[in-house]
Amino acid sequence: MSSTRFHRRSVISEAVAPWSDIARLLRGGEADTLIPVIIPRHRQRLWWMLPLWLGAYALLTGAMLTLAGTGSGGAAGLARGAFAGLAYAGGAVLLLIGALWWWRSSIVEIEQGTHGVLTRYGAVTRTLDAGRHYLWHPWSRVDFVVDTATEIPYSAPVMACPTRENVPLRSIEFFLKFRITDAVLFVRTIGAGNFDLVLSSAVQDAIRQRARQMRTERAYDLRGSDVADMQELLNRQLSGYGVRITGCNIPDVQLPTQYQQHLATRERIAKERTAYEQEWGLTRKRRIDSLGMDIERAKKVRDARIVEVKAALNRAREEVAQLLERQETEAQRVRFEIETRGRSGLIAAENEARAQRALSKAYRDNRAVLQYELARRRLEVGAGLAGKAPRPVVVRTDGGTDTSALSTLFTAQLLPRLTAGDRPALGDLVGRADDGGHDPR
Repeated sequence: MSSTRFHRRSVISEAVAPWSDIARLLRGGEADTLIPVIIPRHRQRLWWMLPLWLGAYALLTGAMLTLAGTGSGGAAGLARGAFAGLAYAGGAVLLLIGALWWWRSSIVEIEQGTHGVLTRYGAVTRTLDAGRHYLWHPWSRVDFVVDTATEIPYSAPVMACPTRENVPLRSIEFFLKFRITDAVLFVRTIGAGNFDLVLSSAVQDAIRQRARQMRTERAYDLRGSDVADMQELLNRQLSGYGVRITGCNIPDVQLPTQYQQHLATRERIAKERTAYEQEWGLTRKRRIDSLGMDIERAKKVRDARIVEVKAALNRAREEVAQLLERQETEAQRVRFEIETRGRSGLIAAENEARAQRALSKAYRDNRAVLQYELARRRLEVGAGLAGKAPRPVVVRTDGGTDTSALSTLFTAQLLPRLTAGDRPALGDLVGRADDGGHDPR
């Protein structure tokens, strides 16, 4: 909440004071009154010329008495000589007093941190730095003593300053510090009294322009805000007067009563909200800590499981490597066996092929052997077929008429034996047929 006290506006003015009070007025001044310029009350008068004129008149009188006394003698001449001596002595004393008075009245001491504006016949000739100076010219004088080293503080509260919503603020206090950079330009162009009006008007305009850009609810943001643009604006306006603004800020802003109550309510709500947020922050922190502990435990469990999985994976990799090694060994063995069998089959095939080639060569060389073998195989096949084929048996009775059933039964029992006994004879017949052929060799 803003303070309810009101700040008085600073007043810039100039004062007329003797040389002994210049330092006190420049450094202190009166309440809320700033005195950067002093018009000295001069001690230098033309009274010091009176002893000089009287001394000159006495010397002239002595000279005239001396001239008059040279032409006359006696008591009158002695009297004129005595008066001439007194006139010379008095004139010398008066000239000495006038010279000392002139020397003493020509001394001017300028305070440290100030400049004196020297004029002659009312026209500014130059400025005097701090220290002792001698003004031998009778019509040279210091008309102004200007403080050019001190940064002078200036307070300018602005009343009833409207915001963007056209709500007049109670006051906006504006504080600045300025320094006079050109003493002659300041005292001859504007002067201290007029500068107070110009500076107050410039500050009023700058503050009102800034307040017009702010919303009423954010008016307190003006306190301590950046006012570099306002300082630059004031420097541009006051540079023609030999003044430079060295710093400025807005220390205080006072709102209307209803807005103060509104802001008090907002501050109370903001405090309650802050308390709720702090409580929620603590609760949230506890929950986050609890979740963090759960997460850490889960991470530990996960790490343990990862270790187990990695161990199982390593074991599986070892088993797979062993299985692959065994399968590779078995595959190598099978490959060797297949290669061995292949080589054996290849060798056998090559041998059979060589044998077939030799046999075919032999068959080509001796066709008679081939024909013999074919004839022999035909006979063997025919003998085999003949041995298995049924043969008819003719039973002759040679004219008998015995056709009884008993003879028929006896004949049926005897026929198998006869048939079995004749088969070797057929094989012998085939052998004899083979032996009866010619020998192919």
